[in-house]
Amino acid sequence: MAKSLYKLGGWIYKRPKRVILAWVLFIITLAAVTLSVGMKFSDSFSIPGSKSEKAGKMLEKATSTNKSTDTSSIRLVFKVGQGKNLMDSSVKNAIDKVIAKIQEDDKKVGTVTDPYRMGTISKNKKIAYADITYKVKSEKVTQESKDKVLEDIKITRKAGIQTELGGTVSLSKIEIVGASDAVGIIAAFVILVITFGLFLAAGLPMITAVIGLLSGLMCIFISSNFVDTPVFALSLAAMIGLAVGIDYALFIISRYRQNLSEGYGLKESVARAMATAGSAVVFAGATVVIALSGLSLVGVPFLKVMGLGAAAVVLLVVMVSLTTVPAVISISGNRISPERKNKIFTMIKSKNKKEKSSFWGSVVSKYPVIIVISVIIITALFSYQALHLDLGLPDNGSKPVSSTERKSYDIMAEGFGKGVNGTLIIVADASKVKGNYLRTLQDVTKEIKGLSNIKSISPAIPVGSGKLAMINIIPKSGPNDKETKDLVNDINKKAESIQKDKKVEIMVTGSTAVNIDTDNTLSKAMPKFILVIVGLAIILMTLVFRSIFVPIKAVLGFIMTIFSTLGFGVMVLQDGHLSRLFNVAAREPVLCFLPILVTGILFGLAMDYEVFLVSRMREEFIKTGNAKEAVILGIKHSGVVVAAAALIMTSVFLGFAFNVDANVKSMGITLAFGVLFDAFIVRMTFVPAVMLLLGEKAWYMPKWLDKILPRIDIDGQGIMNQDEVEDEERVG
Repeated sequence: MAKSLYKLGGWIYKRPKRVILAWVLFIITLAAVTLSVGMKFSDSFSIPGSKSEKAGKMLEKATSTNKSTDTSSIRLVFKVGQGKNLMDSSVKNAIDKVIAKIQEDDKKVGTVTDPYRMGTISKNKKIAYADITYKVKSEKVTQESKDKVLEDIKITRKAGIQTELGGTVSLSKIEIVGASDAVGIIAAFVILVITFGLFLAAGLPMITAVIGLLSGLMCIFISSNFVDTPVFALSLAAMIGLAVGIDYALFIISRYRQNLSEGYGLKESVARAMATAGSAVVFAGATVVIALSGLSLVGVPFLKVMGLGAAAVVLLVVMVSLTTVPAVISISGNRISPERKNKIFTMIKSKNKKEKSSFWGSVVSKYPVIIVISVIIITALFSYQALHLDLGLPDNGSKPVSSTERKSYDIMAEGFGKGVNGTLIIVADASKVKGNYLRTLQDVTKEIKGLSNIKSISPAIPVGSGKLAMINIIPKSGPNDKETKDLVNDINKKAESIQKDKKVEIMVTGSTAVNIDTDNTLSKAMPKFILVIVGLAIILMTLVFRSIFVPIKAVLGFIMTIFSTLGFGVMVLQDGHLSRLFNVAAREPVLCFLPILVTGILFGLAMDYEVFLVSRMREEFIKTGNAKEAVILGIKHSGVVVAAAALIMTSVFLGFAFNVDANVKSMGITLAFGVLFDAFIVRMTFVPAVMLLLGEKAWYMPKWLDKILPRIDIDGQGIMNQDEVEDEERVG
């Protein structure tokens, strides 16, 4: 691999403009296709084969022929202040005017319920709601229709009635990169300036990362027309693509500048940087792609799409890094040479280049046992918090407190109880019942009504032309509360006896039921997922590092990272610590698919730093044969770059941690902590300490295994061997 990339670097150095032009044309082509086909995103969280998904499909099929039954809604929530109630004539007139105004859009709006006729008014006559149902699915409700509703409710707002919006139609606009995300990008640029000491050198990784990111995102835009793609898949892809894009370019440019400082010419420095750092980029990118692609194994469609979409972006970023980086270096020439010293990372990088050890390398080499014990204690403290992890699905209660969706959610809970925001829908299939099936359904409703934690239950409502009915249950507890989950489990248990005795199949759908199905599916898939990605990574690292213990140590470090990260996520997202700092809804359950998503992403990113740090240690070990010196030199030469890369990635993720979308926010918070913990606590501290304790055993490989395994050169050993041969020829 190193020889091939060495030749590629030299070839691109001579033809930089052709390479850059090729990428520009590629982006223009993608942009043209994107503009012609557009984009289409969904908010589906269903699990194929689950009871909740089956129930939803049965309802959709039964109601598809009934034009009066619509599939999407916006809920109008009204609240009057002190001194007024909903029975006042001025209040009633204002609400009637809003409903009449919205009904004028009869081509798109199906029905608008009247709270006075339907009785959807709280006991204290202070809060009421009305539902607008549309003739199309939620994702097909146009922005024009949403804007009309926002304009119409000004009537009640001007009358002094607080009016907020909720329902199944998404009112928040897609925000791939917001103002907070831009702050993270600026912070990343500042770190690059500090690292390189030159604005031009700092700007190059940003440019190449943006090229890869734009290419990847437009591919997702195009594919969204053919595959159901969740909106936040864009943010995930942007988050990871931007972070690894900057990091990969940073590694190659840093190695190029180091080669220059060692006396190599411009072209030779580029070629050697590609052979060493470029090889590491290929391997690191491969581990990230494997980890993200592994999400397709869990059996959850939206996770599969998110994983494959992000993997595609990373793949493009790797390709861009290996082509545009040497091209822009060639064009820049001597303008990014290492003339200024790094003044910030003095704790890692030695001021005196002749010294074999850096400050941090000296600390780790003197106290490896203390460091290993300390890291284990820190890991245990964070990991302990993960023991009370509670999972849930995002809803309007997870929105920012300033949003109209969150306000409507809170007002509904205030007026009608927490359970109104998590209505359970029971689908009863009585097709096998002989005789009066309606009476049987009444008996079924009575049996279910006897369960605990039910605030109200509707009669069985026939749906469609067959023997299918729908029963609505409002629990006493909220949609993500443990009591509501227990109620769903109780209904599922009761369903078994009902099907046996009354021949009626009972299935529960709704946000809580989908959450339980998702949790069960992910719990079953998690072991297989971890086994596959960890197994492949161990095989790849064994091939690359020619060691038994290095891959095992890398995986153990990852396990420490993931448990600590989940513990931190519980502290912030679930327990409410630092909730004001990140503007999160305190004491909300953790996103149900966050653990498996974070596991996949962090595994790939953790292996990135393992590869870049340990590959340099191996390179030094091959040169000197001294295991201790190899670790110390590895920290000295790669420590600054790994530290800078981790801070850049953390900055990008922290930018997304302040995104308005709750899903993106939770991913940003956990990933930012995970990268910071893995890079500085595990890779820069725990890993070198363990390798120092192992000594030469760290590089142990059975001879019989070493002979049969293919060789993958990512540390430039092939280039070094070539140099030795050329030197011998010159001497001869």
